[in-house]
Amino acid sequence: MGNRVLEPANTDSTTKYDWLAPGDINAFFGLMLDNIAGLILMVGLLAGFGFPVEFAVSAMVPGTALGVLIGDLLFFYYAFRLARQTGRNDVTAMPLGLDTPSTFGIVLFVLGPSYLQGLEMGLDQTAAAYRTWHIGIWCIVLSGVLKLMLSPLTDWVRRSVPRAGLLGSLGAIALVLISFLPLLEIMGHPLPGMLALVIVLVTLVARIPLPGRTPGTLGALVIAGAAYYLMCMFDGTGYHFPEPMEVMWFPSQWLEAWQFGWLENFGDALPYLPIALPFAIVTVVGGIDCTESAAAAGDDYDTRTVIGVEAVATLIAGLSGGVIQTTPYIGHPAYKAMGGRAGYTLGTALLVGSAGLVGYFGWLNAYIPAPAVYPILVFIGLEITAQSFLATPKRHYTAVAIACFPALAFLAINLPGRLFGDPALLSAGINIDTLADEGLKDNLRTLGMLSSGFVLTSLLWAWALASCIDRKLVLAGKIFLLAAVLTLFGVMHSPLAGNRLFLPFGPESWGDLVLDAGNRKMVLEFVCGYVVVSVMLFAWSFLPTVGPPIEDDETDEATGHHFGSEE
Repeated sequence: MGNRVLEPANTDSTTKYDWLAPGDINAFFGLMLDNIAGLILMVGLLAGFGFPVEFAVSAMVPGTALGVLIGDLLFFYYAFRLARQTGRNDVTAMPLGLDTPSTFGIVLFVLGPSYLQGLEMGLDQTAAAYRTWHIGIWCIVLSGVLKLMLSPLTDWVRRSVPRAGLLGSLGAIALVLISFLPLLEIMGHPLPGMLALVIVLVTLVARIPLPGRTPGTLGALVIAGAAYYLMCMFDGTGYHFPEPMEVMWFPSQWLEAWQFGWLENFGDALPYLPIALPFAIVTVVGGIDCTESAAAAGDDYDTRTVIGVEAVATLIAGLSGGVIQTTPYIGHPAYKAMGGRAGYTLGTALLVGSAGLVGYFGWLNAYIPAPAVYPILVFIGLEITAQSFLATPKRHYTAVAIACFPALAFLAINLPGRLFGDPALLSAGINIDTLADEGLKDNLRTLGMLSSGFVLTSLLWAWALASCIDRKLVLAGKIFLLAAVLTLFGVMHSPLAGNRLFLPFGPESWGDLVLDAGNRKMVLEFVCGYVVVSVMLFAWSFLPTVGPPIEDDETDEATGHHFGSEE
């Protein structure tokens, strides 16, 4: 019979909190490199649209890094408060950083397209960059406001939704976005990439230390980085030394955000808000997931406080010129497994914040090879996926698994979506609608709709299945009704580019706010499917074949929950 993980290790209120432990070194390099990788990803994706790198580093990066600084400092403080309230000396602070889905979504669907739109309007590169920056500021500021409005409701959500729903959607994100997509970059440079990946997994998963007990993340960076630059010395390898980078010390362009010139660009930002705001909703759901994940690992934070911190950090980032929102990271159990306490969040806050504000991020962006830092993302994704199962009753394992389906749809549509967005295909007029294979077109459209809002879809599907397993068919029916309402407005299953929200019906004068007739048929069929399933479950709940809930006669070692024996 295992002890429930929420049981405190030490409840003596006089116990001194060990906020800095040896495990904070590994945790620091993990969280810090995770955030640096996010900043590198943001700048790299923008550069793919031709966006000036210097502008991004001087205007966008400082405010974005400031959000990380503020958020991690607040979580550093709340770790002390939780330690004092519980008497625990092993509390691990909640990690915070740049939201990976938003990094992809905001750059690919908001910043990049708005920059190209500015160039098409006849603006020069600088004017188009300013316009794009102001649109990004609007999106992040309003995302922070929306999070503040939603934060009072989050504790109720956490109490109501089973762990299979919360952690299942978390595991889906971990596998698809946090682990698999970085794996493409790692295996694209297989020699340094595999070196770094194996070092990280052996030291952090198998827990076999490097000589001298060097932190695995640091060892991976040094060894794989050296291998990367060694490959650059040989012709024909495809590896190249980076161009010399002149560091822009103490960039000041981001301070222009506090002159509020971006207020004049609200009209330009308005069409992009339906794309950006759903990402804010997703991070609220993710923040609830993270809080539940932390509780499963032993640190029971108040959900409203966690979401409030991410809201404040996002709002300050936006007001300071940041263009990517902050969010609690799903890696709390991983950092706790490393032995981290609160010191790692303090170190991350100071280094990431100073990198952006002092200006040496430009140097990090130029000279740190991505294959040497991305393996930490793979480890965090694997750790959270494992935690999603370990902290969930065994009878709900299938519900956790079904949560991965919408995330797999996102993965399956990711590369085709980027392919059809390539300027060469766009200029040639090639898109999904011009394909000759009707079956392929239908499959791609279905994948796109299934992947849209996949975090919420994963949560609701897992919640509904867990409810059915517990013989709560009426609750499952209500969940499917909620899914129908969300689908009706594009919060889930949006067929529009950038997963935009919409109104299902309305006058033509409302323009793009109203869903076009071509896409309305498929959306309404999704809605009808959810409604019909809901009605069926309501009727099914009255049948005598439903029977009583499964009796709990077996204990889960991870959670202390009991469940019925399995045949």
